[in-house]
Amino acid sequence: MSAGRVETTAADPPLAGRARRMLGRSGAWICEQPCGGYGLRLTADRRTRPHMVLDEAVFRALVAAPGLKARPSGGWVARVPDPPHRVSPAGAPGRIEGERCVMAGDGRLIRRTANLGESPIAWLARRRDADGRPWLGPAEVAAAMRLRRDAELALSGPSLTLRWDALPRSGGGSAARMEPGDRSLAAGRRVARALEACGPRCRGFVEQACIHDTAIQAAERALGLPRRAGKRLLKAGLEALARHYGIG
Repeated sequence: MSAGRVETTAADPPLAGRARRMLGRSGAWICEQPCGGYGLRLTADRRTRPHMVLDEAVFRALVAAPGLKARPSGGWVARVPDPPHRVSPAGAPGRIEGERCVMAGDGRLIRRTANLGESPIAWLARRRDADGRPWLGPAEVAAAMRLRRDAELALSGPSLTLRWDALPRSGGGSAARMEPGDRSLAAGRRVARALEACGPRCRGFVEQACIHDTAIQAAERALGLPRRAGKRLLKAGLEALARHYGIG
């Protein structure tokens, strides 16, 4: 049968509450049983015995709440509702706090706090100076986006501590093999070099705007800068960053 949403009944059938708790575990899923009913498994291996066998009434209760969605390799998993968005207080225009799925170093999708509104870079790129020119050019915007991608990759790793055992050893064969944690470490080193290239005056503001998504005025207050000084520092820092990346 289809796993579309159905109306809930006044009372859950027996075992529905326990099935919901099991289905909420990481890796849990449901598939139809050859002899009838639905098997709730806690691992991806179809050959294992199901942890629970559900009848039609319990399955329909799960369809109603928490809801089910198709699993790419067959069956269904729990439908996780999107978290509510929370608009930040005054002083952070264009910022909507919420969560966004990013890929971790091992390929898993995980949720991280993110700005779901317009980023400070996009906001400033739409603004124009007294001569009618955009505050930020395409090369500066591209440099900001590249820094942001590296920062997200660096934060997705299990650790930012240097692993001496990840360095190639003499006679140890090829050094081309790279683990997920190594990719995040390499991204962290790229971020450090990029921020250093922005210069000591600009790096703090570039970090606030590009990596932390801090609004321009809020970043000025956080760094103790006079009003309107942040835009000039950000532009100068992104110009240096674009040169560092060889963009434009």
